[in-house]
Amino acid sequence: MTAMADQVKNIRSQFPALKLKFSGQDFTYLDSTNTTLKPQVVIDRIQKFYSEEASNVHRGGYQWSAQTTTNFENSRQKIADFIGAKSSDEIVFVRGTTEGINLVASCLSQSYLKQGDEVLISEMEHHANIVPWHLLQSKINIKVNAVRITDQGELDLDDLKAKLNSRTKLVALTACSNTLGTITPIQEIAKIIRQNSSALFLVDGAQLITEMPVFVRELDADFFVFSSHKVFGPTGIGVLYAKKEILEILPPYQGGGSMISKVTLESTTFNDVPLRFEAGTPHIEGVIGLHAAIEFLEGVGWSYIQSHKALLLKEAQKALSTIPNILFYGTAEKKSPILSFNLKGIHHSDLAQILDEMGIAVRAGHHCTQPLMDRFAIPGCVRASFSIYNTTEEIQKLTAGIKKAQEMLS
Repeated sequence: MTAMADQVKNIRSQFPALKLKFSGQDFTYLDSTNTTLKPQVVIDRIQKFYSEEASNVHRGGYQWSAQTTTNFENSRQKIADFIGAKSSDEIVFVRGTTEGINLVASCLSQSYLKQGDEVLISEMEHHANIVPWHLLQSKINIKVNAVRITDQGELDLDDLKAKLNSRTKLVALTACSNTLGTITPIQEIAKIIRQNSSALFLVDGAQLITEMPVFVRELDADFFVFSSHKVFGPTGIGVLYAKKEILEILPPYQGGGSMISKVTLESTTFNDVPLRFEAGTPHIEGVIGLHAAIEFLEGVGWSYIQSHKALLLKEAQKALSTIPNILFYGTAEKKSPILSFNLKGIHHSDLAQILDEMGIAVRAGHHCTQPLMDRFAIPGCVRASFSIYNTTEEIQKLTAGIKKAQEMLS
């Protein structure tokens, strides 16, 4: 057995969900782009919180609460270090990528965006990076423009340059498409934005965060958002990074406890950043669980993660290409291990259902990217996505399963 085979075997042993069976079959989980499975160390850390540390933070005047507050803020620092933020003051805890983008949209609509301003997105954005801007379009009459993508699923940088203008106040783009797997050249895009406009730059990092090291200062992003559950952590918690000088001039997103400095019956003054944006009791166990997930990921190591995922992508592309009448969507040169496809004459949902009966979990539908489906003139597709715990044997199982389903449905 090779060293990589030994490592993936060890990694798989740390994920309890991989011991499950469905329809009498060993569980083959190929939907990590939707959400990653959780390692035992993350599960144990959350259980420890509920068993031994379940006090509130920033409130209690006793040792138990003080220690939990320390753990919570240590987690904030860990996350800041993980993404290369200048300080932990630039880390705001939210429910996930979706709320992070909505927070930015809400705050900018109060203090920055006005009628006639333009927000630039792309054709391959997740709905979470489309709908908030449409809401502002209806509310304050901004204009939402979209950068085209090529037939290979890559961002058309010439079109980006052409659509930047003096009215462009924000560019909001995904760093990695959840449907196509395309990894966008964020640093190059940031340079284009800075050279051609004064727009702020928001990066949806939900899919990138588990693919490669992220250093937000090198990316030159004004905002970077991601979700814990995409990186082996718990659901319901996410991170909004923003440059401190921007956070300090943004108005609050919500009102309540902890985000205040002083409240009288007549007026309120607000806390320093980042607490100004964290009203109410936070998702404490989520933050601490994310800390454990990052430590787990760092223990696995980026060298293994990137080499193993590259192998899985290569093997999956090779294996699935042997299937007759398969149509792939997203063939960018630089992409994550995501394969979206259809079989001619077969509905994507029917294919996914038969694979499920074989114990193979894939996703079927529009993947919260309906404009992208329109771009490729399809109602939906099947998506198989791979992570650190997947094996080449599972790729063979998927390939055989698709061929069998094709025989049954043709």
